[in-house]
Amino acid sequence: MSHANHPDSVADAQSGNWVDRYAPDWLKPYARLARWDRPIGFWLLFWPCTWGLALAAIAMSERDFDLPAAILMLIGAVLMRGAGCTFNDIIDRDIDMQVARTRSRPIPSGAVTSRDALAFLIAQTLLASVVLFELNRFTVVACVASLVLVAIYPFMKRITWWPQLFLGLAFSYGALIGWSSQTGSFAMPALLACLGTILWVIGYDTIYALQDVEDDALIGVRSTARLFGDKTKPIVAGFYVGAYALWLAAATLAGAGIVFAMFSLVAAGLLAWQVQTLDKDVPGNVLARFYANHYVGMALVLALLADWVW
Repeated sequence: MSHANHPDSVADAQSGNWVDRYAPDWLKPYARLARWDRPIGFWLLFWPCTWGLALAAIAMSERDFDLPAAILMLIGAVLMRGAGCTFNDIIDRDIDMQVARTRSRPIPSGAVTSRDALAFLIAQTLLASVVLFELNRFTVVACVASLVLVAIYPFMKRITWWPQLFLGLAFSYGALIGWSSQTGSFAMPALLACLGTILWVIGYDTIYALQDVEDDALIGVRSTARLFGDKTKPIVAGFYVGAYALWLAAATLAGAGIVFAMFSLVAAGLLAWQVQTLDKDVPGNVLARFYANHYVGMALVLALLADWVW
């Protein structure tokens, strides 16, 4: 039964998602808080981890692609993305009340209290730490250090026009973690992949932020979508070109060759399509272009694995 202040779904989730349809009623508000109804976020966090793993497999040709590590990182990505979203919603609860797309989220709608959300945040973080301690010591320390990026991100939209950069720093870290889980250190291929991923995240999150430009302007929230204005398409194109160039350099430095270069053109084509067909005035257009980045991530890992097999 629907209540005015406890909505049966969240405005920015896809209708008919598995949480709305199958999750028990007691779990639904927490599942929505962790964005389990919108899996795109954990995939975008996970794909850079697999790039790091695949780059390490290419660079260390005697080693196999570490599938158990990839599974651990997928579980970790789900938990840490959920924890990050929960933290973000606790911090942003007053802003979310004022934005049409977010006021139906669990905290502003009253479905979950801030105190219960904090307990859920701690539970997710503790579970993620169990996964983390399966990895080597260098990677554990590196992951703990990355929590600073997660912690500061929600505050950036209040003080800088570049919150997308700080999201990029957090979401690209997986490229370093994937690599270091195999090698016990960072190296240039992983650093280049990470830099490329930062540019990619700035690009796709600028596209995502186009949905909220009017509301953000009214309440004073800053974003690259507002900053770039009418120049959004060419600037995002520039970030995507830079991202692809850095990914190509990272793969080449790790020892990948023509197989990766050929297959990675699928990812490049998807990026070009997003920019070419982007139109924020067409309902659903922005979200569809944003969601296409899941397939960019998948295409790149398949290109790396194809080169490793070759």
